[in-house]
Amino acid sequence: MSTPPDHPKPSNPTPPLEASDGWSPGIWRSASTTQQPEYSDPTAVAAAVASLRSLPPLVTSWEIDRLRTQVAEAAEGQRFLLQGGDCAERFDECASEPIAARLKILLQMSLVLAHGGRRRVIRVGRFAGQYAKPRSSSTEIRDGVELPAYRGDNVNASAFGAAERAPDPRRLVEGHSRSALTLNFIRSLIDGGFADLHHPEYWDLDFASHSPRGGEYQAMVEAIGEALRFMESLAGKQLGEMSQVDFFTSHEGLVLEYEEALTRQVPHRPGWWNLSTHFPWIGLRTADPDGGHVAYFSGIQNPIGVKVGTGMSVEHLLALVERLDPHRSPGRLTLIHRFGRDGIADGLPAMLRAVAETGRKPLWVCDPMHGNTRSVVPESGPMAGENVKTRSFDDILEELELAFEIHVECGSRLGGVHFELTGENVIECTGGARGVADTDLGHGYRSQVDPRLNYEQALEMAMRIARRMRDAQA
Repeated sequence: MSTPPDHPKPSNPTPPLEASDGWSPGIWRSASTTQQPEYSDPTAVAAAVASLRSLPPLVTSWEIDRLRTQVAEAAEGQRFLLQGGDCAERFDECASEPIAARLKILLQMSLVLAHGGRRRVIRVGRFAGQYAKPRSSSTEIRDGVELPAYRGDNVNASAFGAAERAPDPRRLVEGHSRSALTLNFIRSLIDGGFADLHHPEYWDLDFASHSPRGGEYQAMVEAIGEALRFMESLAGKQLGEMSQVDFFTSHEGLVLEYEEALTRQVPHRPGWWNLSTHFPWIGLRTADPDGGHVAYFSGIQNPIGVKVGTGMSVEHLLALVERLDPHRSPGRLTLIHRFGRDGIADGLPAMLRAVAETGRKPLWVCDPMHGNTRSVVPESGPMAGENVKTRSFDDILEELELAFEIHVECGSRLGGVHFELTGENVIECTGGARGVADTDLGHGYRSQVDPRLNYEQALEMAMRIARRMRDAQA
C-alpha cells in the first residue's frame, strides 16, 4: 500500500491530548472485556499479533490530527460530519467496483449536504477496517446445530460450518491487507480526480421519477452542477485540480488484539496513535466505563466516537465522557446517538442537558439506523416465509427529523449523521421514493449482518437532510 510518510508537515494541529499516567496499548488486558473472539490456539494468536506489529500503519498521525481539528470545528457548527458505509465489510468484496461505488455515493451525499447546509462536510467512510461486528449472542443455532456466531471476516467466516465459524487469528492479518488495499485504491481515486461527480449526468437519479419531490431533486443537483462549473469557469481549471478532497476512514474498535498491535508512537509527536484508522468508535455493547474497550480508547490520540442510546443511563454516559475526555480536548469526543424513532424523544433530551451541564462541547451525531431495525416475514416474494431483518426509510428519516428538532429545543446542535449504506443496487431497507415493500426484500439482499440503504435511498436521504438544513437557515 502507498501511505504518506509520518513526518512533520506545515499544519495547524490541535494540541495533543494529555497522556494518562501508566497507560499503554495493552491496558485493556487487565480489565473486564466483552465481545472478543475465543481463540483456541494462543500460539497462533501471538504469531498473528507479531505479524501485525511488523506491518506498516494504514494511516498517519497527521491525517488523524487533521480530522480531530475538523471534528472540533463541526462541534462549533462550522462543519457537518457524514459517516457511512457497510455494516460489516467482507473480504470477497474488496474489489474495485464496490469500493468505487461506496466512495461515489459518499462524495455525492457530501456535495448535497454542503449545498443544502452551507457548511463544509467531513467525509468519513465506514470501511477499510470494518471487518468485525459485535453480536447479541455468542452462538447461532440452525436445525438443531449450535455454532459460534459470525463476528465479521476479521474473526470467522459467515458460512455455517464448524471450520468456517471457528475464530481464526490469521484473519486479523488478512483484514489488515484488505484494509490497505481498500485505502490504496481510495487514495488513487481521489488523487486521480474522482471528483468529476459535479456533472449531473454522472448522478443516477432514476428514483426521482418516482418521488413527489422529483423535480426538486433534479433542480438541486442541477444547481450544484451549475455552481461548481461556475467556480471552474472563474478559476480556469477543473474542480479536482483546485483542492484535495479530504477523506477519512472509521471502524468500530472491537477486536482489541488488532487495535493494540496497530497502536504506535511516532517520531517527534507525543502520545500513542491508533494507526489502523482515523476515527475508531466504541459500540453500545462495549461502552462500559470500567471495561477494556473504554480503558484502551482512553489513551489514544485519535478523535473517537461512542455510541449512546436506549438502555444507557445519564450517569453511565457522564462516566464515559469523564473517562474518555477528562481534559475536555476540542475534537476529541463524538457522541453518536441511536435511539430509534420511538425512543429518541424520551432518551435524548436528558443526555444533551447532562453533557451540556459539564461544560463540554462534544460533536453530536445521529445514527438513525440501529434503533430502527425490525424483523419481518414477507408473505410473498423471494424471501417469503423467512425471518428477514430490515429497516424502514420513513422510520430512519423520522428519527433524523426528531433529532434536529430536539437538539434545537435543548440548545444543542446536531453536527452529523451516521449511516449503514452501500453504493450498490441492493434491496435491504424498505420505503424510499420507489416504495420498496417487504415483499421486495430478497431482490439483491446481500448483507450478512444488518440491512443497508442502497444508492438511491442514500442519495434521497441526503437530499431530504439537505432540505431540512436549508429550511432551518431560512
